[in-house]
Amino acid sequence: MFTIIQGYQNSTICYRNRIRILVVNDSAALCFNEKSSYNQTVPKGSAAKIVCSNTEDLGRELDFLSVRWYKECKAVQQDERVFVLQSYLVINNVREDDKGKYECKITYTYLGNQYNVSRSIFVIVKANEPKKRTEILYPRNNTIEAELGSKIFTMCNVSSYRNSLNSITWKVNNTPVNFLFEGRIEEGFEKDFPVEGAWAYVVPLTINEVKNEDYDQRFVCQAGEVAAYFLIQRPPKNILGLIALVLLIFIPVLICALFKIELVLWYRKSCHAVLHKKVSDGKIYDAYVLYPKTDTQDCFALKVLPEVLEKKCGYNLFILGRDDLPGKAVVNVIDETIKQSRRLIIILVPGFQTYSISQGVPEEQIALYNALMSESAGMKVILIEMGKIEDYSSLPESIRYIKQKQGAIRWKGDLTKKHSYSANTKFWKKVRYRMPPGHQISPELPLVPTSLNTTETLVSF
Repeated sequence: MFTIIQGYQNSTICYRNRIRILVVNDSAALCFNEKSSYNQTVPKGSAAKIVCSNTEDLGRELDFLSVRWYKECKAVQQDERVFVLQSYLVINNVREDDKGKYECKITYTYLGNQYNVSRSIFVIVKANEPKKRTEILYPRNNTIEAELGSKIFTMCNVSSYRNSLNSITWKVNNTPVNFLFEGRIEEGFEKDFPVEGAWAYVVPLTINEVKNEDYDQRFVCQAGEVAAYFLIQRPPKNILGLIALVLLIFIPVLICALFKIELVLWYRKSCHAVLHKKVSDGKIYDAYVLYPKTDTQDCFALKVLPEVLEKKCGYNLFILGRDDLPGKAVVNVIDETIKQSRRLIIILVPGFQTYSISQGVPEEQIALYNALMSESAGMKVILIEMGKIEDYSSLPESIRYIKQKQGAIRWKGDLTKKHSYSANTKFWKKVRYRMPPGHQISPELPLVPTSLNTTETLVSF
């Protein structure tokens, strides 16, 4: 190894260049040394120029006499595809077999002396990456829901190779949006960035205020030869919210309709006594019981009703034939006790249209008349059917009126069964539901007639 000092000077500059020269032998079986070679990569299929490297270091005052190129120590055969141009080796349509070790040998003169210089180049052929087709990732011919007067911000997202497309533009009716709408709709600046071996391009679009004319209009993103669009549509009415509201209203109503009786009875038991202060209403009895005089109905009226409503539910009943004593006119007893009662219970029997009462007084007519007159003051009538009554046409008009207005409760139990005396059966729940909600404090004692001389007659309705 030795060093050469090269100097140069003219009227404006003066410099000195130090060159260190290392002398090496060629590699075995080669015409050059592998350690002193340069690498050059060329794309497959391209037109490449193999450069004889660093020839500019030879100095300014030289005269090239010739340049010879070798591949694998053999002279390169020139043709239309491979040829020498000045100091370069040009290879058109680079192929895989063009790779390998090349050497350029230059003969030149310097200051009257002739020199030979060689450079070793290792050519690497790189396969071309498949060109990525330009693809619009968004929009995808989709729709955007927006309210009238709202603002929309969206972007055209394009994937492609860098510099492989000319421009990306938002258009309406094949006209760039920046030429339309007087700034209401604006296209933003294009941005690009690398993504997974390709490039992503983004162009924003801002619609500052949605107008009626924008609905069902195509907003097209044009990216070279490909395009995609989006449409603006009015959002659908909040059907789910409406359904939820309907269900929110309907379900409680349905629950109340299906379980009305249970809810009312539970409320009376749990809350009514606490929330409602007992106030005297001047009544003595919770219900006046009117029934036809038969063995079966006597059992129901004189045994079953008191057993359930009085003993188990705590109601106070007046039952003619049980609670009246001789000493007062029947008309007065009936009139006064009905006025002192909060409910009137009428027991109906299929095919039986006569009631046994005292002194030929039409008891039922008096009771019904007073009940209907007192209904506006809070007295209600409870009809109990002891069987299915097919036809009410033969019954008094007053009973038909009550049946039509509020219906009747049908007894389906068995007087001999213990279960029939349970206050929690469906029948007794309906009766309790129509009974007074609470037992008000009464300032008076029950009416007890002193004496009455009676004879029994049958009076037909």
